[in-house]
Amino acid sequence: GTDYNNKDNHWAFDNLGVVLSFKIGNVTPLRYVNVGFNYHKVKSFYRNMSMEGTMYADERGYMSQARQMAEQANWSNDDLGAVGVFNNPNVGWLSALGWNSYMVGQDDASGLYFPYLSNAPYSRYNLKERGSIDQYDFNVSFNIKDRVYLGLTIGVYNVDYNKYANYDEDYGDTQGYNIDNYTGLEGSGFDFKFGAIVRPFEYSPLKVGIAFHSPTFYNLTLASSAYMVSDVLVDNQSMQYTVDTYEEMNGNGLMDFKFRTPWKYNFSLGYTVGNSLALGAEYEYQNYSKMDFYTTDGYEMNETNEAQLCLKGVHAFRIGAEYKIIPQLAVRAGYNYTSSPFKDDAIKALSTNSIETDTGFANLKHQNDYTVGIGYRGSMLYADIAYKRTAYKSDFYPFYNDFYTDSGAYDATVVPQATKVKDIRNQIQFTVGLRF
Repeated sequence: GTDYNNKDNHWAFDNLGVVLSFKIGNVTPLRYVNVGFNYHKVKSFYRNMSMEGTMYADERGYMSQARQMAEQANWSNDDLGAVGVFNNPNVGWLSALGWNSYMVGQDDASGLYFPYLSNAPYSRYNLKERGSIDQYDFNVSFNIKDRVYLGLTIGVYNVDYNKYANYDEDYGDTQGYNIDNYTGLEGSGFDFKFGAIVRPFEYSPLKVGIAFHSPTFYNLTLASSAYMVSDVLVDNQSMQYTVDTYEEMNGNGLMDFKFRTPWKYNFSLGYTVGNSLALGAEYEYQNYSKMDFYTTDGYEMNETNEAQLCLKGVHAFRIGAEYKIIPQLAVRAGYNYTSSPFKDDAIKALSTNSIETDTGFANLKHQNDYTVGIGYRGSMLYADIAYKRTAYKSDFYPFYNDFYTDSGAYDATVVPQATKVKDIRNQIQFTVGLRF
């Protein structure tokens, strides 16, 4: 029932390119060969978010991140309190944090782990994301008889992502904990794109396009660290415990892995009316349930690949129009719809030995993009200015809990009530170019 607003502004330099065109002839089948290079910021991770509220109890019990700590601990047979536990590849860091901060205890009879504090907490979550995915394209294209246009692109990607998350659980009576999480992702990847645009009828301006984007093959490094401070009452005395993984590891915990995105398919139509109006439409599809994670040795990361169960195919529809007021001046408008990549019941389930300690996740809904702009074309100079509005909603959850019946049988995965998040990005984009 409470609204929180975050606003921020920043500049970005997102695109730079050059194309060299070589004329082959007027009567030969091959008329032109073009080669080009382009830099483009594919994705910006610039984002802030805050939420807070009471973690209301389910009929099976209360919900808390501390419970997820205990659930991860129950998958490990190792001593969570051992020296150097954060170097143990079989222990999840979230469970080690809970145990070493005395937020998780162990039953002597059953050996099962449980949250030390057994009531619903008041929680606060703050998130700051930064970074981007930068794409560097090397292109070659061919014009055949002014009817068939073929293109090939080799894309190289650079990933730089940083997430800073702070989470706090307050159980009252000065008991609870606060945890600062850092998650970083960096690495590189490559892919191939090839496509064709065809004018099927010689005297018609209709153009039909098809393109295929290969999977992007990434080599990535995940960096993680956490700083946790807890306060608990022991024999009616307030005790404070601190766990710092950065100090324990003499730096961030690191995990190298390979990641492969799914294929992407694109179909397009273009049509011009006279010399003044141009119309275009595109459809794009990519099935995210087909993505894969691998170790650096090439073995499938089976537990991580279960993320496929929460993902689905994404459909994107784009339409646009350009109208020339005069030969040198044109106005444009466009719309893009992208469906959600997540199934409704998707959760972020950390692997049992994950070094990641931030349990928050957001299930994105569909996205809408609207653009309007105006462009000038001179003999050498051209310039465009456009306004773009991107809007999407998501359901945010700070964690999830597995619940079991009294007999120990698995009951269900439960997430707290969703925090409804709405992200809006307004952009003014300016482009300038030269022909020579």
